[in-house]
This record gives sequence, C-alpha cells and structure tokens, in this order.
Amino acid sequence: MYLYKIILFASLAVSVTALPTKSSQKRADLLQVQDYSEFQISDGVAGNALAEVAQKFPIDQFQANLAGVSKNDLAILNAAREAAEDAETGKGGFNDAIDQAGKDSDDGKALQVGKIKNKVLKLQLEVLALQIKAAQGNGDQSKITEEQTKLNNNVALDKASAGDQSQSVNFAASSQP
Repeated sequence: MYLYKIILFASLAVSVTALPTKSSQKRADLLQVQDYSEFQISDGVAGNALAEVAQKFPIDQFQANLAGVSKNDLAILNAAREAAEDAETGKGGFNDAIDQAGKDSDDGKALQVGKIKNKVLKLQLEVLALQIKAAQGNGDQSKITEEQTKLNNNVALDKASAGDQSQSVNFAASSQP
C-alpha cells in the first residue's frame, strides 16, 4: 500500500510538471480576415490613433501572452500591416491621393493627417508582430526598437494634430495572409 501511494504521487508529480505553462500555451484565434476598409483608422479626427488601433485589434490580449499568439493571428497581423503599408505607398493610396488633391489643399491636409494615423496602425501592428516573434523565439530586438521609435514619432505627430480632420483613402486590400 505504501509503495502504491509513492508510485501514485510520483506519477501525479510527473504529469503536473509535464503540463505546458501558461506562457507557452497557444490560444484560440482572436482575429478574422477583414477588408482594409474595416480596420483602417484614418477617418475622423487626429489625436487618438493608438487607441483607435486598440479598438480594431486586441493589442492588450496579445501583449498579455505574446508567446501564445497563434500562427494564424500572427499571419493576419502581418497581412494587415502590409495592407496598411500598401494603402500608404501603393497605387491609389495616400501618397497618390495627397499628390492629386494637392498637399496644401484642405483635402490634402486631411489626407496627410489620415496618412499619419495609417502609419500608427501600420507601425503598431509591425511592433506587435515583432514582439510576438521575439517571444516565440525568433526575435530581433534592434528591429523592435527601430520600429517602436518610428511608432512613437508618428503617435507624437498624431497627438500634435489632435482635433484636425482626418480622411481615409478608398483602398482595396485585406488582412488575408
């Protein structure tokens, strides 16, 4: 009987220690593929772009367990970042729209404010994806620092324009990996 209890206790102890820890557990997918128009933040007014990104993407939930973010969610984050970048520099994106409207016109100024908000979206998703990769063992701290600096600069520009009208572009893209 005494030997039985020791074996039972030992096997229970081994089972418990073999369980994955919270930080390594993968969670269920939190994101779904969306069109750029559904997750863009460039409409409205400037001043709160970072909070607007957090309304579109569960940033806090991801940051609570970066190592546990699913491959699918990471792929969607990367695709959304690429869509935001394409909306900035691609054909028919912000740069083209600003050139067409004239950078000193009211529309051009609103598009420039929208472009800054779009950069905040793009860079927040980039920093988050890099942090996830680092937590999952494939990180580059210098790249995270570089992108975080760019994000901080664009957040400051957004806040400096607080209350200014912001305009999005009609851009066809999605977060489809």
